[in-house]
Amino acid sequence: MFAAVISGCTTKKSEDAGITLHDIELNTLEGRELDLSQFEGKVLFVNFWATWCRPCVEEMPSIERAKNQLPGDKIEFLFASNEEVDDILKFRDKRGLNLHYVLAGNMEELKIEALPTTMIVNPNGEIVFSEIGFRRWDDSSNLELITQIINNR
Repeated sequence: MFAAVISGCTTKKSEDAGITLHDIELNTLEGRELDLSQFEGKVLFVNFWATWCRPCVEEMPSIERAKNQLPGDKIEFLFASNEEVDDILKFRDKRGLNLHYVLAGNMEELKIEALPTTMIVNPNGEIVFSEIGFRRWDDSSNLELITQIINNR
């Protein structure tokens, strides 16, 4: 676990060749499978995180601000953790961020090496961006990155 924390502090591209939206297994906090087909036609921003991951927690407010600046009818933000539901709920209630928290079902199969890891899926279900590490997602260059993915339908 220590190595994941250290490597999560740096930014590097992850290798995820061949992974698509259909490979990502997510569940609601109530334990039901999240049907990702409901997001077809939208860009999907999936952030894999943990309550104990300092870079994850520091990054989340910038993602919330980015979410609030982007057209909600064109992009969906999901925050996936493989921790216990009670831990996620305590975190959510303490932090007060308006985010869509879900359970990650297969982080190992997705080859997630460290946290945070962010994947952006285009409307065709293809992962077009995947990166390990902290970013300020509300910076203009990162907003432009997301906007370009939204506009490249």
